[in-house]
Amino acid sequence: MSATPKLIKELRSISGAGMLDCKRALQETNGDIDKSLAYLRESGLVKAAKKSSNIAAEGLISLIVNENFTKATLCEINSQTDFVAKNKEFLALKDEITSHIQDTNTNTTQELNQTNIHGINFEEYLNSKIAIIGENIVARRMINISNNSGVVNGYVHTNGKVGVILSATCDEDAKEKTKKLLKNIAMHSAAMKPSVISYKDIDPEVVKSENKAIIADITKENEELKRLKKPLKAVPMFVSRSQLTEDIIDKQKEIFQNELKEQGKPEKIWDKIIPGKIARFIEDNTQLDNSFALLSQTYVLDDSKTVEEAIAQTDPSIKIVDYAIYELGDGIEKKQEDFAAEVASQMK
Repeated sequence: MSATPKLIKELRSISGAGMLDCKRALQETNGDIDKSLAYLRESGLVKAAKKSSNIAAEGLISLIVNENFTKATLCEINSQTDFVAKNKEFLALKDEITSHIQDTNTNTTQELNQTNIHGINFEEYLNSKIAIIGENIVARRMINISNNSGVVNGYVHTNGKVGVILSATCDEDAKEKTKKLLKNIAMHSAAMKPSVISYKDIDPEVVKSENKAIIADITKENEELKRLKKPLKAVPMFVSRSQLTEDIIDKQKEIFQNELKEQGKPEKIWDKIIPGKIARFIEDNTQLDNSFALLSQTYVLDDSKTVEEAIAQTDPSIKIVDYAIYELGDGIEKKQEDFAAEVASQMK
């Protein structure tokens, strides 16, 4: 018999294919290992082609940071089911692909498919793994962020669903503390999911539309609070620091001064009262920034300060210059399975 246990074991160790697949390949090639490998590769392409139409919305976010913290790679590797995303073959493949992406500095799936890994084309290599693992697998998106004059660090949440990379410039003697800080801020970002670094990066059109929406939401909420005879929330005029010009701040100071004057407060204590009122005014009128902008958010690890304040207190030389966040399956339209309907259809 051409498919002896010894040959099957040898072929499995070389190819990583299942025992039955190895046995079939050896039988088809009369026990020739090289021809069996070619057979497995060809059959793998056929299997992969059949599975390529299957939606891969599960999987893991993967991160690699190089040893000197000057480059980090973030990618999303998808599978069809969460079960496969937890098996050792998929985990090993995820790590291998991420390392390859960093080594080749590829930033798109198209670029990745043009590279070679282990002496063969990447797309062909991935198809062979699809045949072994038994599900469609997609290297969906990836990014490499480098900073040779600063520090790059990141974080992937323990469930593998969210990953973050942050890059910052800093003084040479601040690099060690910057590594730790960026890891902590990456953890914050994985929880709070800001979309930009600063309020300055928010699209003006988004600010304009959200301004109307937030005011409408608070106004409606106040109607219910009024009915319940509870304190009303302050309705903001603005929602982002980008809207608060110096003229607006100055006019607000005048309003507060007039209020204090009407209340009979001594003018000599105004300077002690007005800064706090201005700070509250800014807080009330920058609600959008707290949702979208990393630096404006209340720091998860210390809610007495913003992320920007936490950075400044760690070292004034630290400036975040790049940021990326991946959330598993974001933007993928999952197929909704109706189990009852499927069973009923099969019974018919």
